[in-house]
Amino acid sequence: MSMKTNSVWVSVVLLGVGALLVTGCATREPGAYRQAGAAQPVTVTEAPPAPVVEHPTVRPGPEWVWIEGCWAWQGRWAWERGHWARPPCLGAIWVPHRYAYRNGAHVWVRGGWRW
Repeated sequence: MSMKTNSVWVSVVLLGVGALLVTGCATREPGAYRQAGAAQPVTVTEAPPAPVVEHPTVRPGPEWVWIEGCWAWQGRWAWERGHWARPPCLGAIWVPHRYAYRNGAHVWVRGGWRW
């Protein structure tokens, strides 16, 4: 190959790698990620049932994080199973779903990614 052809290939490869690095945080499973700060509390009249005991399967890779299952309010309590997920970008941490009892009401806040 000529020097000009090598330069073109190097440019193409560098552009491709650069595009992957720039879009790393934008590429994610639909609806799987959100910033924890955007989660809105949901007030309900009854406490969630006892948690379901789940055991994580084998981790798909070193970068994957186990998201524990939880009771989610969907007009009634419904169990959302635990699952493995990849952080949407480097440095993102998972903030778990949480429950609280405030002013005589049960409050559920969906977890999410924080970065």
